[in-house]
Amino acid sequence: MTVLTTKRLVLREPLARDLEPMFAIYSDPAAMRYWSTAPHEGPDVTKDLLDRRIAAWARAPVNFQITIDDSYIGNAGNFSGDEIGFMLNPKYWRQGILTEAMNAIIPHIFANTDHDQLTADADPLNAASCGLLRKLGFHETHRAQNTFCINGVWSDSVYFALPRPPNSG
Repeated sequence: MTVLTTKRLVLREPLARDLEPMFAIYSDPAAMRYWSTAPHEGPDVTKDLLDRRIAAWARAPVNFQITIDDSYIGNAGNFSGDEIGFMLNPKYWRQGILTEAMNAIIPHIFANTDHDQLTADADPLNAASCGLLRKLGFHETHRAQNTFCINGVWSDSVYFALPRPPNSG
């Protein structure tokens, strides 16, 4: 079983019991403001996401559920190809949680995959996510306009990359 621990966090596999706290986050318009889908309208949408995460974990344990005191508060990791992403309950924003989680997850991803780099994209208006990616060592590669249309509102994207460090797996 793959579990990563940090000073405050346990990063673990997705579990069926995560459904309720995941739905609370993924149905929250504030949490979903810069996400690539609309807020989840019902738990069935979140259950589909959770089921896909459970299946993906069985193939490659690289996309983690973030927990504090055994309670799910978000997720972070490698979810598709070489792309990373993260989501956090707004109650925990601006506390360094994602920095702490990603500083444990990124070395794990490089040690357990053959990715030459990790990539990420964010809405350029999402200063927090763009700042976190830069803090983690990602550099901007390019931008694109009108990449997502959620509920009739178009968003742009800024793309980032982090090359594989030497001797990382």
